[in-house]
Amino acid sequence: MATAAIDLRSDTVTHPTDAMRRAMAQAPVGDDQFGEDPTVNLLQERVAALLGKEAALWAPSGHMANQLALRTFTQPGDEVIVGRETHAVWHETGAGAANAGVQFSEIGTDGTFTADELVAAIKPRGHVILPPSTLVEVENTHNRAGGTVWDPAELARVGAAAREHGLASYLDGARLLNAAVARGDDPAALAAPFDLVTIAMSKGLGAPAGSVLAGRADDIARMVRQRRMLGGALRQAGILAAGGIHGLDHHVPRLADDHANARIIGERLAQAPGVRIDLGRLETNIVVFHLGEGAPDAAEVVRRAGEHGVLVLAFAARTVRAVTHLDVDRAACERAADVLADATS
Repeated sequence: MATAAIDLRSDTVTHPTDAMRRAMAQAPVGDDQFGEDPTVNLLQERVAALLGKEAALWAPSGHMANQLALRTFTQPGDEVIVGRETHAVWHETGAGAANAGVQFSEIGTDGTFTADELVAAIKPRGHVILPPSTLVEVENTHNRAGGTVWDPAELARVGAAAREHGLASYLDGARLLNAAVARGDDPAALAAPFDLVTIAMSKGLGAPAGSVLAGRADDIARMVRQRRMLGGALRQAGILAAGGIHGLDHHVPRLADDHANARIIGERLAQAPGVRIDLGRLETNIVVFHLGEGAPDAAEVVRRAGEHGVLVLAFAARTVRAVTHLDVDRAACERAADVLADATS
């Protein structure tokens, strides 16, 4: 029998654990379109409390959650200010333009930016030519920057600047719990500066689907209609929501294991000739490394690693990403590290 692949393409490839499957199978359910699924309602209450918000709404995917934020806080033709290479711009197939009619303005470096950079980028409402800036979106942790964790003090300054200048604020916190675990921060404190926050159930927490948005009760109420317009009003969704509850109950502290395993891979790659990686930024479960002169390109590294049972993604012509998660243990990551190092030579 062939050895199972070590799949580091994303933390979305996880399979529900046996205990999670049992919880899903036993979940009480109802019609969520009518607000009658008790398990969905419980998950929403749990996330609202975790993030210190008034209310929350379950969505089938993080992609849809991001679209709900855009459709709730913007009008077609508005501008959304984001960090460089943010997920909403790079990994959502142009959905922001198609679904919300917005354009994005990228600022800062390495996925983060300062409050001063935000203020400098704001375009006024009512200008005869410029599109109005109406929303600022922060991604924490930042995917393409290598799981970068935002400084909580800067998050607070960005949120305050948005309020002062009349912008809504949205925290794409798909991996916010990774950020919280990495530095020992309270998730509610990280969420506090923002009008709306989302966290994913289907990444580090290992559930098969779902993200939850949390914010003011009136904003969440408006999102219920937007969710239906996007086809996200499910029926007995409690079967999926139960996976998220189980993940919150059992898989948050173990995110530190994923971070440690990512560090193993990063430190091994840092020793490989031709590889550039910033270990100072490697705090969570995403390893992004760049291939210098003389090294093969990303597609070739992906091919070579795949031949030895390690699956990773090419993020650019000379950039590769590997993501650790609950389905790969320390031994698997040690093997993957060696395979990746060899594949870059």
